Amino acid sequence: MKKFMIVLAILAAVCVGGNAVAADLKVGYVDLQKVLNDSAAGRSAKEEIGKKVKEYEIQVQARQKELQAAKEEREKQALLLSDEARAKKEREYQQKLKDLQRFTKDIRDDLQMRDADATKKILEQVLKVVREFGEKEGYTLILEKNESSLIYASESIDLTDTILKLYNKSLK
Repeated sequence: MKKFMIVLAILAAVCVGGNAVAADLKVGYVDLQKVLNDSAAGRSAKEEIGKKVKEYEIQVQARQKELQAAKEEREKQALLLSDEARAKKEREYQQKLKDLQRFTKDIRDDLQMRDADATKKILEQVLKVVREFGEKEGYTLILEKNESSLIYASESIDLTDTILKLYNKSLK
């Protein structure tokens, strides 16, 4: 629906004003994903999240070792323990397993939240740069390459590298 509305808006602008509007119509597009990936802020955010991933991996590995040790201990003592003691060891092991699963889910949620927050912050800044650039350069319309109904676009209207440079410059 969003794509249809964009196409409809372009067609309406061209049709309503005829050739005069069509001649004044200045359109460009930006690949926001490329800006996110290639900007200094995007690379920095990825690096920070990568460091957090490594921290979490170390913690998960330590907990997995504890769980493995508990499993081996339980198996070694299985024949020596009473049924009640064996059941208790099994419950303890299952609880540790659930704790590890909960911990890894919490980690996944935390990393997704960090990524979403960083992406949102960067996108807000980039969109501000795009708006300012569009106003300054007299663009009628600037589309997002991956979200619009962009079937074909000449490289000459690709503003991605320009926006990327302006955004990186705005961070200094």
